[in-house]
Amino acid sequence: MKIVIFGGTGFVGLNVAEVLLARGHDVTLYDRAELPPSARRSLADYGARLKAVQGDITDAATIDALIAGGCDAIVLGAAVTAGDELERVSTARVLEINVMAQIPILLSAIRHGVRRVVNLSSASAYGAAGARVDILDEETPCDPVSFYAISKFTSERSVARHAELFGGDFLSVRLSALFGPWEKPSSVRDTPSLQFQILAAFARGESALLPAPGIKDWTYAPDAAEAVALLIEAERPCHRLYNISSGTPWSALQWGEAFAALHPGLECRLAAPGEKTLIKLHGGDRAPMSVKRMADEFGWRARFGCAESAAAMSAWWMQHKEGI
Repeated sequence: MKIVIFGGTGFVGLNVAEVLLARGHDVTLYDRAELPPSARRSLADYGARLKAVQGDITDAATIDALIAGGCDAIVLGAAVTAGDELERVSTARVLEINVMAQIPILLSAIRHGVRRVVNLSSASAYGAAGARVDILDEETPCDPVSFYAISKFTSERSVARHAELFGGDFLSVRLSALFGPWEKPSSVRDTPSLQFQILAAFARGESALLPAPGIKDWTYAPDAAEAVALLIEAERPCHRLYNISSGTPWSALQWGEAFAALHPGLECRLAAPGEKTLIKLHGGDRAPMSVKRMADEFGWRARFGCAESAAAMSAWWMQHKEGI
């Protein structure tokens, strides 16, 4: 298939692109940012099957022309992933990019007969509901709080409503606590995972000192990308919303210790009382997400747990250390 990934040169976009290319598809990355040199080198063997187009997500005319040129599927991955700081200064921008900019893309997809659109949403859409239940499934009523969470929940509803009104084959996925290759903070993403911050400390030659263990249903980005690819390829998905998660809570501290054990001289531990740490937690504790829907329908489950993802990330880190 010919697949366009909006937000394609970002963290999640690049992971999805790698998986789709490996599965034989042609991929176009549309993003305001250039394809990072390390990613360009890593993906060079795919040749003409990979294209990168620089452009703004609000440029409806350019996007319509791109889709009109031939497109079987679209991944809506462009987003402002805002923590409290970025939210304070970019409230309107969060809603503009995460919700409103999607609408011309959806209408273009309908006009030009795009087979499927997958909207990348977030576990944050559950919001405060995550503190009231033991497990979050797709039927759990949402209670989004932050503007980012509100925007993601709204994007899901907008995508579903467009599908109902115009007959598009559109669906959304809620991604849980992603980390892994190609992650980087940017002007539109100020919430790096604890794993990225641990690696950043190691890259500076410092110990990784965590303010807390950081327990979540952490999900290795290549696992999430495999799930997205399955949904793009599926003949007829039964639902319009799917959770994508490892399904198992474990701590970033445990992950950092496993990573450090592979590299003598590295240290990851909890900061002692009064000890300074640059590592920040983003978001409070919440229940893990159920992946029963993905497992029952597609047989998908995350392949990388804590130890497995630490080993895989170690191998990747050795090749791409300069990018951290």
